[in-house]
Amino acid sequence: MLAAFCCTLLFACSAITGRRLSHLVPGTQANLTRLLIAATLLGLWSHFFGSGLHGPAFPFLFASGCVGFGIGDLALFQTYPRLGTRRAMVMVQCLAAPFAALAEWVWLNHSPTLPQAGFGLLVLTGVGLALMPTKNEPQPGTGLAAGFFFGTISALCQGGGAVLSRKGYAVAAAAGAPLHGLRDGINAAYQRMVGGILISAAFFLYLKLAHRPQAASKSNWAAGWPWAAANGMLGPAFGVTCFQWALMSSPTNLVLPIVATTPLVVLPLAHFIEGDRITRRAILGGLIAVGGVIGLTLSK
Repeated sequence: MLAAFCCTLLFACSAITGRRLSHLVPGTQANLTRLLIAATLLGLWSHFFGSGLHGPAFPFLFASGCVGFGIGDLALFQTYPRLGTRRAMVMVQCLAAPFAALAEWVWLNHSPTLPQAGFGLLVLTGVGLALMPTKNEPQPGTGLAAGFFFGTISALCQGGGAVLSRKGYAVAAAAGAPLHGLRDGINAAYQRMVGGILISAAFFLYLKLAHRPQAASKSNWAAGWPWAAANGMLGPAFGVTCFQWALMSSPTNLVLPIVATTPLVVLPLAHFIEGDRITRRAILGGLIAVGGVIGLTLSK
């Protein structure tokens, strides 16, 4: 569980740096750049000290990156403008975990115990309560149906990507090359990153060919590079490494509900760093989610 907690903290810090980066550089460029930075760091380590793009788990980790990193993130960025950031986070975070648990049960024959399912539901309830926008906040306009569609696709892909990773680790163990620990987590994160970059680069190229290029005034790379580097290291590099490390030893029904609390960790960070207001409902939802996480860590 230590890896899942580290992943949650790193993803939260990545969200803060990502928000700063989004104000300086267009989203498609920023996403591809942060992935390339992370892949360079992880790839250097993997090819010199790890297994590079080899191993019995590689096909599944590559597919996991294509599905979760690639298609899932693209669908998420289509959800944001239609539902709003907070509604999109609630929908995707609260659907990805049950989707993954169901897929792992059907495909890998691993089902959660009743206490695990109950505590996982408690975590997601707390996250939903804390992040659901109030009536005073701007309501989404047109495109609700498309927003729910893309949000569902994103949740399915994020959950499916996690299960594909779990399948890869099972295949590696059956082949006599089990993966475990931080070292293998770095290598797995890199192999998964390759698939995500492939999809992101293809979409970036499509935008370049099909649409007018964005105005140069919208890109401030001089100020954006430090935030891109920080975001790439905290999220896609170190965060995903811890995520894969967690999935090596724990099923998705334990890991994903803990990672789903990432937006709750963002709240105090955004409050102290950027002055965002924390509501009483967010505090209550956070306490409920934390109680669920404690229950998950103690449940059998």
